[in-house]
Amino acid sequence: MSTSDSAAPVTTDRSLRALLLLLAVIAGVSVANIYYNQPLLDNLRESFPKSASWVGAVPAVTQLGYAAGMLFLAPLGDRFDRRLLILLQIAGICVALVIAASAPSLTVLIGASLAIGVLATIAQQAVPFAAELAPPSGRGHAVGTVMSGLLLGILLARTAAGFIAEYFGWRAVFGASVVALLVLAVVIWLRLPKSRPTSTLPYGKLMVSMWHLIVEHPGLREASLTGACMFAAFSIFWSVLALLLAGAPFHLGPQAAGLFGIVGAAGALAAPLAGKFSDRRGPRTIISLSIGLVAVSFVVFGLSGASIAGLVVGVIILDVGVQAAQISNQSRIYALSPDARSRVNTVYMVAYFIGGAAGSAVGAVVWSSFGWIGVSIAGLAFAGLGAWNHARRPARPVAAS
Repeated sequence: MSTSDSAAPVTTDRSLRALLLLLAVIAGVSVANIYYNQPLLDNLRESFPKSASWVGAVPAVTQLGYAAGMLFLAPLGDRFDRRLLILLQIAGICVALVIAASAPSLTVLIGASLAIGVLATIAQQAVPFAAELAPPSGRGHAVGTVMSGLLLGILLARTAAGFIAEYFGWRAVFGASVVALLVLAVVIWLRLPKSRPTSTLPYGKLMVSMWHLIVEHPGLREASLTGACMFAAFSIFWSVLALLLAGAPFHLGPQAAGLFGIVGAAGALAAPLAGKFSDRRGPRTIISLSIGLVAVSFVVFGLSGASIAGLVVGVIILDVGVQAAQISNQSRIYALSPDARSRVNTVYMVAYFIGGAAGSAVGAVVWSSFGWIGVSIAGLAFAGLGAWNHARRPARPVAAS
């Protein structure tokens, strides 16, 4: 497809599949940048011993940066060509990654991590782009396909970071990401079509319009809080896992923590199936089941503080539950306002990653005070809050696009 083509409904299954695959790769490679640091925390404590108590700020600030990037950058997808926005953000994140790789202090690394989080919101252009390209009857499956790439990026980022850090040091992790992003930029330039802006609002009014979307759509508010709770539970586990494995009885390094990402990839494989089920049967049932899975996973974790096998089982259950809930929530919100998909996605994902940052922060505090059992109880509490929010509002129809 020519780079000058404008995005329009794709008429052939083959061309749609190819574009969705590329969008999935874009989502995965870009979002991975906010998770590379999680299995590196023990390495960072060794590199910056005078600031060791602050290493937990690195993943928390990265996720807060991601939330800020979604708030201030992602809405631009309704106003400008998403392909151009993706390429500009890749250029910016490469600069931030170079700074992170050469950081002389933890303070500089934290600042670079904030910038990485802001610019990694490339993924939040890819997902609404998929919803735009697909017909309404296949939107859930299209979103699920791209989200499977995003989740694989989240999970395998830990695996790649752990492996590279084990053999080449933690700084090489950020350098390798620069190479991957530059290669991806070339493919995007050659293969990804331009998108059609759906709004002519100036930036200020574009931002204000998101508040109107929040007020007008109770389903958006419900989905956003439920999603935030699910991702808080997800993050509380993954942000502490490397610390659990580094201590007794495991005494394992960052590579072992990263390998758990391969186990969690089962959730990514479930994403297209969750999307199809949401298209056919509606999303609320699968969200309810997903919340139940997340709760069960933390019961398993609480019983498995000294068991690799138990942790593996819990990771599979957790990632399937979180991913299925995410797909169903996004299928719902993209139908609310077809001309404002980037802004609807922004509202949802800002809440989602604020939840993730809260989970990382709570995980660090609870781990230091109450250990693994405290982490498991906190994760279960986030699942319970999500269940309460989801159950308190009766099912209501969502407008079709």
